[in-house]
Amino acid sequence: MMATLTKGLSRYGLIAALALGAIALTTAHADAFSASVEAACAGDYFSYCSAHPVEGKSVTRCMRANGHRLSKRCVNALVAAGEVSKREVSSR
Repeated sequence: MMATLTKGLSRYGLIAALALGAIALTTAHADAFSASVEAACAGDYFSYCSAHPVEGKSVTRCMRANGHRLSKRCVNALVAAGEVSKREVSSR
């Protein structure tokens, strides 16, 4: 009985470790996109949307409203991060 209990706990421990690892990798990946977008779009943010908090929906609306004014570097970073599609960019 003890061997079965230990084996079951080990299995759950392994599953938990794998799940936590996957979450950590996802978070690290998301942070990398955010950092690249922030670096590429900082000038555009200060030029057009600095009245809006960086973390929020209003800055997203502002950046979309000013999409035709954004630098190519910023637009490319937004596309690479999946924040905007190539189709949306080409339609502007």
